[in-house]
Amino acid sequence: MRVRNRFSSVLALSVFTLSLLFKPADAFSSTYPEVKIAVVSWIGYGPLYVAEKMNLFNKYGVHVKLINFSDGALMSGATASDAVNASTLTYDQVIPAVARGLPVKVVMPIDYSDGADAILASDSIKTVADFKDHKVAYNFGTPSEFLLGYALKKHHMGFSDIKKINISAGGIPSALASGSVHIGVTWQPHVSKALSLGDGRLFHVVYSSKDAPGLISDTLTFNSNFIKTKPSEVLDVIKGYIAGMEYMTKHHDKSMKIIAKELNISISSVESQYTGVKNVSESNMGEVFKKSKSSLSYYTSGAIISQIQLHDKDISRIPPTSTTFDSSFVKHILWKAHNGF
Repeated sequence: MRVRNRFSSVLALSVFTLSLLFKPADAFSSTYPEVKIAVVSWIGYGPLYVAEKMNLFNKYGVHVKLINFSDGALMSGATASDAVNASTLTYDQVIPAVARGLPVKVVMPIDYSDGADAILASDSIKTVADFKDHKVAYNFGTPSEFLLGYALKKHHMGFSDIKKINISAGGIPSALASGSVHIGVTWQPHVSKALSLGDGRLFHVVYSSKDAPGLISDTLTFNSNFIKTKPSEVLDVIKGYIAGMEYMTKHHDKSMKIIAKELNISISSVESQYTGVKNVSESNMGEVFKKSKSSLSYYTSGAIISQIQLHDKDISRIPPTSTTFDSSFVKHILWKAHNGF
């Protein structure tokens, strides 16, 4: 929704228009409705970082403000309470949020992890089976918890077989370096930082999201009331994000610099870390909302996720998959693209 000012004379309108032409891009943001989106530091949010930095959201009439959370477990509550309007929740965070009755819905897929989430351990620990009775550090209520739970289940174990330690994703490298724990679960860029300790000789990846394809997927999740009352702004945010993806394709080097600065890592680290994540293209966004056997479908991945969470008592009921998302915005965009609009 664009805010438009009315003037009583053509001259006044002309002066106003000319003044806008000579304002920097950031000056436009104050004339647009602000949409606050909670994020954590994550390589897969590249299109969001680029779209915000290059003012691509403004092109569609919204000003997006990315708010960084050090604890990703707090984002669903912040979105439900409208402290922020949306969050980049993983789908395994969306399911328990909806199960608890929080008013949140996925409107768009962002990416899926393909090795960028990992369980790290010292050399003395070779397999997941070796985790038994050990301290395992991770940020409770985040994708790290789900990845760990999935890995334990695959090895006929559960959380009762380990000693859980709650540490933020960014704190895992330091915890491992201190020797207080020998097993930690986190995501990029923290994985690379941990692996670099001791010249890369101290820790290794025991299990990663590459072993669970499609199950750790990031989403753009909005407050349900915001969706109902401001659907045009939701749509405009999605359009701006897609513009961010397109910009990354056309201006690769500049985009890598933007992401590197946002995550406070080197450009070479951005390049290497991006191999562990796959952003969902505009043309494939609709696939996650369809019933299929692919693990990229929320119906398939959701069934796996919710069964694990029910078993681990993270949820007391499994919400119907259709209640976790609103696919109308992606369908609208895809319909317009298909019909040449």
